[in-house]
Amino acid sequence: MAKDAPRPFWETKTLTEMTAREWESLCDGCGKCCMSKLIDEDTDEILYTTVACRLFDAASCRCTDYENRQAKVADCVRLTPDNVGEIVWLPGTCAYRLVAEGRPLYDWHPLVSGDPMSVHEAGISVFGRVTAREQDMAHDGEYLDHLVGGEL
Repeated sequence: MAKDAPRPFWETKTLTEMTAREWESLCDGCGKCCMSKLIDEDTDEILYTTVACRLFDAASCRCTDYENRQAKVADCVRLTPDNVGEIVWLPGTCAYRLVAEGRPLYDWHPLVSGDPMSVHEAGISVFGRVTAREQDMAHDGEYLDHLVGGEL
C-alpha cells in the first residue's frame, strides 16, 4: 500500500512556525506589494496604482535590493507573521494572507505549480503593468493618473 505524500509546509505550519526559507518561499513574486497605494482620507478606501517603488525591477517583478530595501525606502513594509493580518492592502491572492486565514494557495502559486513563471502566466502579477516609477512623480496628485479600478 502506497504511503500518502506528506502535506506541504504551508498546510501544516502557522506563519510563526515557518523557517525563514519557508517564509520567503511563500512570496509568489506578483510584485503587488511594490506598487504604490493611496488611502482616501474621507472613506479609508485603498486605491491601487500602477506606480512602482524605485527598487522594483519590472522585468522580474522583484526588488532590486531586497536585503536593504527598508533602509533605502522609508515606507517599505516588512511583512511578518504578526502584521500580515493587519495589512489591509495585501491582495486577496497573497499567500501570506491566505495561509494566515487558513485558506489554500492557488494552483498558479509557484509552490503549487513548481514553476516560478506560473504567477505571470496566470496574469496575477504586475508584469507588464507598471506605468510609472515613484521617483518620477513630481507631486502626489500625479498618482491619480495611474489608478486602477479595484485591486491590482
